[in-house]
Amino acid sequence: MADALIHTVSAVQRKRFVLSLAFAINALSGVTGSAEERYGAAPQDIKESLDRLVRAYPDKIRAHDNEFLILGSGLKFRTSDGRTNKTFEELLKEPDIDDMFYARYPLGGAPAQPARNIDPGRVRFEPLFVAMYGDCNKNEVAKNLRQVRWLPKHAGGSAAITEVNGVASALEAVSRELDELPGDLIKFVKPLAGTYNCRKIAGTDLKSMHAYGAAVDINIRYANYWRWATGDQQPVWRNQIPIRIVRIFEKHGFIWGGYWHHYDTMHFEYRPELMGR
Repeated sequence: MADALIHTVSAVQRKRFVLSLAFAINALSGVTGSAEERYGAAPQDIKESLDRLVRAYPDKIRAHDNEFLILGSGLKFRTSDGRTNKTFEELLKEPDIDDMFYARYPLGGAPAQPARNIDPGRVRFEPLFVAMYGDCNKNEVAKNLRQVRWLPKHAGGSAAITEVNGVASALEAVSRELDELPGDLIKFVKPLAGTYNCRKIAGTDLKSMHAYGAAVDINIRYANYWRWATGDQQPVWRNQIPIRIVRIFEKHGFIWGGYWHHYDTMHFEYRPELMGR
């Protein structure tokens, strides 16, 4: 009887040891079973981020307080929905305003594989962008479009882009600087793959920044896009776009989709509020 009891205790101890060892190994390797990262808590520097948001769009946004973003039209949006336990899919589909700043845009950083689900700028509070640029499905965007000459020294054609928030002027400045690049770099930015397009983001019901006329895709021949490469697997970052081109876009308020875990290296969109200036 005593021998049996000793044997049972020893077995229990061995089981506990094995479970403890497995837990330690998983913790060291970053494995947490089926647990999923959660999002929604406001960044610590949210006041500074909201200050940048107001400065970035002075013609459209008047101010913010501790609770609301206040537009020039008088329209108000709550900056937080109070949710702090969102899945990543919920973060994309149901963000509030402070969620747009969940990941810092790495201005000046070297291009490299981003951390899992770090997509700075990919989270957008859609009602704010509709309020600023209009709803393309109601023909509110097209009336503000202007044809910007693209790389005129290289016969690059033109790009339809919104004049709202100075986006067309910013893209003109980008075009002038790109036009002076060496010939071996022009191939990356000519021809353009797209500007204004009243469409949703692939695989979602969310409006693309192209639907506001505030984004541009450069030459698709040199593009890498996570959906093309991975299917349902986790993205493995790839890029062919020279950083010199990225820096010119950034100088004028456009962020680059190549800094996203769910990367889109031909994509640039006007988001000066994320530049940390």
